[in-house]
Amino acid sequence: MENDFNDRDLGAERGAAGIPKHTRRLSDKVLIAFHHACDQADFDVANDLLVILEKMLKRPNAGSDTNRRKSIESLVAAHERLWLLRHPEAREN
Repeated sequence: MENDFNDRDLGAERGAAGIPKHTRRLSDKVLIAFHHACDQADFDVANDLLVILEKMLKRPNAGSDTNRRKSIESLVAAHERLWLLRHPEAREN
């Protein structure tokens, strides 16, 4: 099986001194993984990732109100995407 992760990807995640750069929040990365799972039609994994994302957003210190609102909106949109992928007949109506 071919590994999609290469040294160039690692370099993009690290700064000049080799120290990891955190350019995205962990919740953003989980959401990206969710969309990747959906793109690959791995709906069970996509659902598991949404459960994890919900758990992260339920924390009391989930971020500022603006970021929290945007994160919740993204979570709702993700749930909608997964539902539509699992129920393609609903798109026809």
